[in-house]
Amino acid sequence: MGYQIHSSHPQILLKIPITKPKHPIFQTKTLVPTSSYNQAQQSTTISTIKPDTYNVKFKTSGACKLGISRYPDFEYNAQGGEGNGVGKKMVGVDFNGETSVDFDFKTLYIPSLTTATTKFLGLPLPPFLKIAIVPEIFRGIINLESGKVDLKFKAKFWFSMGSIYKAPPLLVETLLTSEESKGSIRSGKGERLDEQGSCKLVGVATVEPIDDFLMNSFLDLPTECLAILNATITFSKDEELTVNS
Repeated sequence: MGYQIHSSHPQILLKIPITKPKHPIFQTKTLVPTSSYNQAQQSTTISTIKPDTYNVKFKTSGACKLGISRYPDFEYNAQGGEGNGVGKKMVGVDFNGETSVDFDFKTLYIPSLTTATTKFLGLPLPPFLKIAIVPEIFRGIINLESGKVDLKFKAKFWFSMGSIYKAPPLLVETLLTSEESKGSIRSGKGERLDEQGSCKLVGVATVEPIDDFLMNSFLDLPTECLAILNATITFSKDEELTVNS
């Protein structure tokens, strides 16, 4: 399995030695001096490359599912969700192909469950119902060789009915994984990253009671919830030029 990491700079001005990684996911370019630079200019220009640090892009897509308690799953179209993060290659004999990834939760956007995005029992949610998702943590490990993904996800789910009713947030904390996630009443199986960066992430979480009798009774809290997200995760590598005076 191979994944492409794209450079945001198509050309570097100097030829420098680069050790070629073993896995085809990492692509290195031949660095050739530009003819417009003379010998003196070339001698004062140094190319600084950070081969072990990456920009990471996360996008959610359609055909997702969210379920809670023993109720049937919500059919959820998460198209348009996105986030940006930083990946750092983990060094050591025990970290073969593993990269730690940390997404900026302040700019991470996941679409709300509304009548436009969500169906329950084949019917759209009523227009006045809304469940907003506010992420607090999204980070973990992605293996760029095997495609395995394990990302800790923590978010508050805000349930509201127009301006009439707004419940305290439900706190959901789970491990979104490309492997299998299994609880006592809920379970799901994910899919690892393919060559285009597509994957299916699943996570089972326990939802604790909140200070709201209606929600606690309706959802039978504490209970389990299940998230199934189809997503795309892509990596790009920055190459920077610095000039010594």
